[in-house]
Amino acid sequence: MKLLHEEITDKIIKSFFQVYNTLGYGFLEKVYENALAIELRKNGLEVKCQHPISVLYENEIVGQYFADLIVNNIVIIELKAAKEITVENECQLMNYLKATNIELGFVMNFGKEAEYKRKIFMNKYKH
Repeated sequence: MKLLHEEITDKIIKSFFQVYNTLGYGFLEKVYENALAIELRKNGLEVKCQHPISVLYENEIVGQYFADLIVNNIVIIELKAAKEITVENECQLMNYLKATNIELGFVMNFGKEAEYKRKIFMNKYKH
């Protein structure tokens, strides 16, 4: 079975572990965001940091959020530096996916254990 955007996500996951193995845990999320952006760009990917996401209701903006990283305009990455990935972290990512035309995202945690969760949100209203 081929995964959605597999070639890009393989580079994202390898970059995540490269940063984790180099820096370890204990830094603030911003440090990991900056390092991961560098590593992703080194691997030939386009990266936008702190990219705004508008939430619309009946074509009016009702909220504004910022995705930590958007890669090649097709993957959202939400970074954490916490004990573990929580349900709330996963819900946050799903809301970002719902508010954009992007269908794939990762929550990546630079905790004591490196961990990530892959999330997909597709529906007929996207695009």
